Amino acid sequence: MERGRMIDLIKLFICLIFLLYSCRRDLKTRTVPNELWGVVFVAALPLVIADALAQGKGYLLHTAVSVVGIYVFVYILFRLGAFGGADAKALIALSFIFPAFPDITVFGYGLPLSGVPPLNIFAFSTLANAVLLTIVVPLGILAYNLCTLSVREIMENPWYLIVGYKCRISDLEDRHVRLIEDFECEGREVKKKFTRRGVGIDDPVLERLEQLASRGLIGERVWVTPGLPFMIPITAGFVAAAVYGDLISSSMMALL
Repeated sequence: MERGRMIDLIKLFICLIFLLYSCRRDLKTRTVPNELWGVVFVAALPLVIADALAQGKGYLLHTAVSVVGIYVFVYILFRLGAFGGADAKALIALSFIFPAFPDITVFGYGLPLSGVPPLNIFAFSTLANAVLLTIVVPLGILAYNLCTLSVREIMENPWYLIVGYKCRISDLEDRHVRLIEDFECEGREVKKKFTRRGVGIDDPVLERLEQLASRGLIGERVWVTPGLPFMIPITAGFVAAAVYGDLISSSMMALL
């Protein structure tokens, strides 16, 4: 294997290890330590320097375009609340380690399989893939609901089927979910109101739900929406970009 391809393969392995670890932390605690990205930089820096020495000024220019472009893009998204700081730092780290698509051959197949897209910025394709792959989440929730809910429950709130699922109130503690509905008690009646952002579940909310359920004003199960960390789609988008390429770009080319 050529030296450049070996370097790309090692960098890919390093990034994947750290991304998988960040997914695990994000799922368990919803936090990813800031120190992690410093460790990623240190671990990959010798390989980046080796690439720069081998490829020269063109590599440095491409790295500058990749880092600055991704930094500006994710900073705007971060300020708009589109995703968290850990997601932004992961993409900035990727833009530095992989300014362009890696050149890897596995079992005689050149990766990415669909070829390098016109915009040869690997971190941008990782983000684009991540956004596209999030479509899988509502489809998975829909499939789960169709398999677990009764026809009556499905017909009651059909618009809930792709954004949430029903969970027992007794099982809500320590789960990373939010209530889809807010409950307003008026005498012996409870009005349910859909809330787009969801209602955070803390001890007072749990106590209120248990009281309403004990009085028979609501059922034992309520609609919740899962808080899926975006680090998981980023990791999936990273793998998809390395193996297949830019999903959006290749889809558009196929349609044309």
